[in-house]
Amino acid sequence: MQVKTYTTTPYDDQKPGTSGLRKKVKVFQKPGYLENFVQSIFNSLENFQGKTLVLGGDGRFFNRQAIQIIIKMAAANGFGELIIGQGGLLSTPAASNIIRQYQAFGGIILSASHNPGGPDEDFGIKYNVSNGGPAPEKFTDALYQQTKVITSYKIAELDDVDLDSIGEWSLEGLKIRVIDSVADYAQLMAKIFDFELIKQSIAAGLITLRFDAMHAITGPYATQILEGMLGATAGSVFNAVPLEDFGGGHPDPNMAHAHELTEIMFGDNPPTLGAASDGDGDRNMIMGANIFVTPSDSLAIMAANAQLIPAYAKGISGVARSMPTSQAVDRVAQALKIPCYETPTGWKFFGNLLDAGKITLCGEESFGSGSNHVREKDGLWAVLFWLNLIARKRQSIADIVLEHWQKYGRDIYCRHDYEAVDTTIANDILDFLRSQLPNLQGKVWGDYVVKYADEFSYTDPVDHSVSSQQGIRIGFSNGSRIVFRLSGTGTIGATLRIYLERYERDAQSLLQDAQVALAELSDIAEQLCQVKQRTGRTEPTVIT
Repeated sequence: MQVKTYTTTPYDDQKPGTSGLRKKVKVFQKPGYLENFVQSIFNSLENFQGKTLVLGGDGRFFNRQAIQIIIKMAAANGFGELIIGQGGLLSTPAASNIIRQYQAFGGIILSASHNPGGPDEDFGIKYNVSNGGPAPEKFTDALYQQTKVITSYKIAELDDVDLDSIGEWSLEGLKIRVIDSVADYAQLMAKIFDFELIKQSIAAGLITLRFDAMHAITGPYATQILEGMLGATAGSVFNAVPLEDFGGGHPDPNMAHAHELTEIMFGDNPPTLGAASDGDGDRNMIMGANIFVTPSDSLAIMAANAQLIPAYAKGISGVARSMPTSQAVDRVAQALKIPCYETPTGWKFFGNLLDAGKITLCGEESFGSGSNHVREKDGLWAVLFWLNLIARKRQSIADIVLEHWQKYGRDIYCRHDYEAVDTTIANDILDFLRSQLPNLQGKVWGDYVVKYADEFSYTDPVDHSVSSQQGIRIGFSNGSRIVFRLSGTGTIGATLRIYLERYERDAQSLLQDAQVALAELSDIAEQLCQVKQRTGRTEPTVIT
């Protein structure tokens, strides 16, 4: 095998965010930009020579070209085997499963998740470790240091690999295995859920469904499982063909972007369940007839009913949520007398808890939930959980949600996103909030009395690593909260996220409109951070 070494100079903008490195496609197409980052990944690893690397992505623009480059770089750096999804496609949860199932050394996933795709849009890359989960902060910090001092990268002079033909072959000593992207994942789902019960319920007309794949990676997975294995009517999965630009849409599963599904679910004769997933298949949106289930409520309801699912019938060891996620699951954990962990945003923080057996289910308010079956959030898994739940309880989604609220109370919840905020302004807002923290306790706004005000810091109970500056929390004596944090998933400027949460126990108030119920908290949030005043905006970019 001929290996060529290229001299390079560092780029100064390759610090990974919460889910790897995300930039515009044109940035990744700069000479040596992708190569520098990939070589820095390999430079940060030890003892991988001859080992197996999993490789795949969500099919967005530049996916195929990037995979061919990474194949040649992996060969040049000494990997012995590559497992690649057919067509270069692997959903993020499927990639996590492949790493675990085939006991790979690690994997490289190409995705910018829920961000738009296309020649002028976003691309991303991240490294997952041997447990199938995102690399921990210790690794990504070391990786970033490598990107700042890199002087060369290595590429093997090989022909491009046929990504479309399933099979195994050797390429100058490198074993290449192109696998069916869906098969292993579908088999895993069949082991977790009662497919026969769901299939019977669909055949009997007790469950109807629509799944919006948003022209993203989940299309083939949902089509094979929901229509092929479970017998949903052909066409139940729509926007099912993955496209490099996601059909010009924004593959983010919320009511703002999955507007076609929203119209179906709030229209005439809606199906039992409506669902959507995102660009790389790790997020989910759950809807019933004329009802949207918040991700926070979805996690809490799944935890409360886990014993109805075959894989969790013996009970769950614990639960975890990201800090901005509502406290609904905390109330379930308290009732079940199991631990509930509060972590920073980012799925990597759940990995240690899952590996240590401390938790079984986990989730984030940003439309992500999952369990110990893989080490990523899993959109289609959540949809199948709800289908299994409906089939067991023989109730509508609205009835399941209301029953839950009646038992545990309702955490009325909303997130306001201010996207593409000038980075300096965004950082000034956080600094302004920090300056107020020492003097906020005891401050009163009507019925809201500040009980605590702090900046969240997390000490991992397994490896004792510390993650600081993970968001500003303002908690009130009535159980309400306001949380402020900057998101690391965008590619332009900064996204300021404001999370509003109000706990309601009164049975007569459970069904009130969230925006009305949270209006006073929203006003308090603006007084605290002055985002509208500082940015000149009149409203959030997106409300979820």
